[in-house]
Amino acid sequence: MSTMLSLSASYYSSSSSRLFCPFSSRLFGPFSSRNSLIFFPHARRIPLSRTPRNLSAVASEQENSIFKSPEIAKSFDFAAEERIYNWWESQGYFKPNFDRGSDPFVIPMPPPNVTGSLHMGHAMFVTLEDIMIRYNRMKGKPTLWLPGTDHAGIATQLVVERMLASEGIKRTEMNRDEFTKRVWQWKEKYGGTITNQIKRLGASCDWSREHFTLDEQLSQAVVEAFVRLHEKGLIYQGSYMVNWSPTLQTAVSDLEVEYSEESGYLYYIKYRVAGRSDFLTVATTRPETLFGDVALAVHPEDDRYSKYIGMMAIVPQTFGRHVPIIANKHVDKDFGTGVLKISPGHDHDDYLLARKLGLPILNVMNKDGTLNDVTGLYSGLDRFDGRKKLWAELEETGLAVKKEPHTLRVPRSQRGGEVRKHALS
Repeated sequence: MSTMLSLSASYYSSSSSRLFCPFSSRLFGPFSSRNSLIFFPHARRIPLSRTPRNLSAVASEQENSIFKSPEIAKSFDFAAEERIYNWWESQGYFKPNFDRGSDPFVIPMPPPNVTGSLHMGHAMFVTLEDIMIRYNRMKGKPTLWLPGTDHAGIATQLVVERMLASEGIKRTEMNRDEFTKRVWQWKEKYGGTITNQIKRLGASCDWSREHFTLDEQLSQAVVEAFVRLHEKGLIYQGSYMVNWSPTLQTAVSDLEVEYSEESGYLYYIKYRVAGRSDFLTVATTRPETLFGDVALAVHPEDDRYSKYIGMMAIVPQTFGRHVPIIANKHVDKDFGTGVLKISPGHDHDDYLLARKLGLPILNVMNKDGTLNDVTGLYSGLDRFDGRKKLWAELEETGLAVKKEPHTLRVPRSQRGGEVRKHALS
C-alpha cells in the first residue's frame, strides 16, 4: 500500500476514551489477538461506554472476518491488503465529517488518463498524497482525498484509434457518434482498471465522490465558469497561432510538441527588388512557405541592406506579387544572409510581428498538410513534395542560389510523431 511508513502502533487511553492509531498499512502481516491491536486508517476515539473491558476483544472480533490466521505469519500475505482495504472502505473511514467552522484538509487527486494502466510516476504521487492525507487525518482534521480520472483528449483518441486499427477499422470510416461510443467503451474498461490499481496502492480516497472529467456535473461547472469569465470580459474570441497536427487533424499543446535535432537544408532564394535589377537573397529552411510571404525584414543597422528599406520585393513563383522591405531590430544579421522573409501564417514570431505592424496574414496550407489554392499550380501537393518541386523550378529559373546542409530543430507531435505545422486558429 502507498503509505510507506512503519511506526509503532499504539493506543491511547484516558478516563474518558481510548484511542486507536494506525501508523502502518503496509509492513504488518496478519495480526495476533495477543497483540491487542486493530489498525484503522485514522485515529478514532471510542467512548468507554462502548468499549469492551479489554482491547483484545475488539481486535479478535474484527480479525475473525478479516484475517486468515490468528497468529503472526512468517511471511506477509499480500492478499491481506485487499481484505484490509475493503474493510476500511466499508466502515467509511475515508469519508470525512465536515463540521461548521472546522479547518478541513482536502487534496483533489491529479486525475490519471484513461489510456491504459498506471506507471511508477502514478505510484509515486499516490504515495506522497496518501502520506499527507493520513497525516492530517490522524491529527484530527476533517480530511478528504477526491479521486477521479481524466478523459485525456488526444492521448485517448490515439489509443482508441490503434485499437480500431487492430480490428481493421479506420477512424475516418466512422461518424462522430460511432467513434465517441467506442471511446466511452474504452473509458468504462480502463477507467475501472485504473481505479482498482489506485485502491491496490492503498490510497485512502473517498470513492463515493469519484468523478470523471467529462461527467455531466463537471461539464456544467466548466460551462458556468466559462460564461462568468466571458461576462467579465476576461475571455474573448480571436485568432491565434497554434501547433497543428496534420495527421490527427487537431491542435496540440506546446507540452505535446517535442523538438529533436535532425539533418536538413538551408535554402538560399533570390527575391528581385521591384523596379531595380538588384536581388536580395533569403535563407530559409521552409521554402514552400514563400507563397505566404508578406514582407522581407532586415536589421536597421545592417549597412548591406539599409538602402532597400521602404522598397518592395517580388516574391518568386507568385506571378509578380510585391511585398515591402522593412526594418526590424529582431532580425539576426548573422543568420543566413541577414534577410528574413515574414510568413505570419506559418511562424509564431512572424505572426506576432504581422499583428503589430498590421501586415496581412496568408495561409498556404490545408489542415492535412497539403498546399492550398493560394500556391496556384502547387495546390494539393504534400508540403514536403511541394518543397522539392518548388526548389527544382527555382533552379530552372535561376532564383535558387544554393542549398547547404543545416542542423534543424524539428518540432514533432508527441502523439502522432509527424512534423507539426503552425496554423491560425
